[in-house]
Amino acid sequence: MTTSSSERGISLGMPELPAPAYPDDVHARLEADAREVIARYPDSRSALLPLLHLVQSEEGHVTRTGMRFCADMLGLTTAEVTAVATFYTMYRRRPSGDYQVGVCTNTLCAVMGGDAIFETLQEHLGVGNGETTGDGKVTLEHIECNAACDYAPVVMVNWEFFDNQTPASAKSLVDDLRAGRPVQPTRGARLCTFKETARILAGFPDERPGAVEEGGSAGPASLVGLRLAKGEDAPARVVHPRVQGTPDAPPAGQAEEEGE
Repeated sequence: MTTSSSERGISLGMPELPAPAYPDDVHARLEADAREVIARYPDSRSALLPLLHLVQSEEGHVTRTGMRFCADMLGLTTAEVTAVATFYTMYRRRPSGDYQVGVCTNTLCAVMGGDAIFETLQEHLGVGNGETTGDGKVTLEHIECNAACDYAPVVMVNWEFFDNQTPASAKSLVDDLRAGRPVQPTRGARLCTFKETARILAGFPDERPGAVEEGGSAGPASLVGLRLAKGEDAPARVVHPRVQGTPDAPPAGQAEEEGE
């Protein structure tokens, strides 16, 4: 008795069937939103990035159906849309949790404890990189630079900052997320789900009362250089690294040179 290639799990390279369309009611709602987004741009294809966020807000990740929808709305091929959706890491390609917990493991955060935080969360949550907890609440991933090196090590949840983290604080953070307890970022508005975040990134207003006023900005440590440049703070006294003795002593060899 023989088995077919499909039964043996062997791919013959057959082309994938076209992606199914959204149900009519979902399509109509997304089309209305998409036309609002497209109207903001003089060239319609410039709306592709926010439209990908829009379809991501519907299903929690960018599906083949979502990419087909974007292509149809913008007059692009699905290949063109796929090329963009697979390039940017903010677009998820598979189902993920309500909260995307990203641990920076780039150089500075790693040295300051990011690697330890990531390993702790993997063990605590029982998931690997890019995996989601069984309750569908948390997707854990290591990410590159969060552009917040002055607060290393940094964890981001749905792109909101949690600065100066430790393994213990990160464990408490994910426990609160899974338990449904309110969580406030170090800088920025209170958290919403990943789908809600995606809709905001598509360019639609955050309609939660007070959320806009809570919006984050650069923290004090990030603004030191700006304050110095404006003369708002006295410049720090820089001590030559090779000076011996008191901080006020001139660098080695300077006294001799001045006496010549």
